[in-house]
Amino acid sequence: MASRTVKAAAVQLSPVLGSREGTIGKVVSAIAEAAAAGAELVVFPETVVPYYPYFSFITPAVKMGAAHLALYEQAVSVPSPATDQVATAAREYGAVVVLGVNERDHGTLYNTQLVFDADGSLVLKRRKITPTYHERMVWGQGDGAGLKTVDTAIGRLGALACWEHYNPLARYSLMAQHEEVHCSQFPGSLVGPIFAEQMEVTMRHHALESGCFVVNATAWLSEDQIGQITADPDLQKALRGGCYSAIISPEGKHLCEPLRESEGMVIAELDFALITKRKRMMDSVGHYARPELLSLNLDARETAPLHGAPAGTKPGDSPLRTTHHDQARESSECSDA
Repeated sequence: MASRTVKAAAVQLSPVLGSREGTIGKVVSAIAEAAAAGAELVVFPETVVPYYPYFSFITPAVKMGAAHLALYEQAVSVPSPATDQVATAAREYGAVVVLGVNERDHGTLYNTQLVFDADGSLVLKRRKITPTYHERMVWGQGDGAGLKTVDTAIGRLGALACWEHYNPLARYSLMAQHEEVHCSQFPGSLVGPIFAEQMEVTMRHHALESGCFVVNATAWLSEDQIGQITADPDLQKALRGGCYSAIISPEGKHLCEPLRESEGMVIAELDFALITKRKRMMDSVGHYARPELLSLNLDARETAPLHGAPAGTKPGDSPLRTTHHDQARESSECSDA
């Protein structure tokens, strides 16, 4: 059986704080740079557009209103001119692009992962199912509709953000859909060196357990940017470390040296024959599974706050977006029987 190979890039980007357009410009430039190096898959950090809400980690809730409102103003609507720029770059360079954004949907922000196929089409928009700790003051919750793999020009792709990887059932839902490449995103420049150490353990374990490649991207803040967020030296310590952009094989090995500080990107070739090599020995959702004993039930319906039609709706009117209870009433059984 002929081996299939794909070249992937994990981009460690420093966002332009306070500027959606500035960060999108850097994203588009990085796509071009990665493509020039042969990358067919380009993965960016968690909510890098316009920037991760670092302020929420170090600012009391009563004092973070102004920063939160500023993030609302710079957040991304989907679709919008900002997403159009990324779609155009994906199409121009023939690359699959995975981008983390702060998505604004009317009065709520979400931690959203966007997957653009190599033709520029948006094939997945998923929202982080449970924001972590301080993030719950900033973002709303996603739903099970985004816990799915998508077939792209480079293969079957799955994505999770940050500590979603500590929800083993969320990971298993993608494993059971036979993801070949897992795209993970973390904020970077947060918590300290221990954050990167924990991240490495988690990412390498997922590669082994899923028998897939992992392409992990984190952001990076310069000292000047840290100073923009807070002038308090003690709080600044919480905005360093935690950077680990890496590409990992299904055997849990680094395919190139991870990037742990500064801007840049790591690029490696993914040989899909390694997936079969790993799964021949241990396939967590195949011959190593016991679905009659252990299986996962995934409610993959999209949720909405309103169901049915409002009073006054006439026959022939465009129906409301009906989801959850009104959509097909079935759950996706994510057990690989």
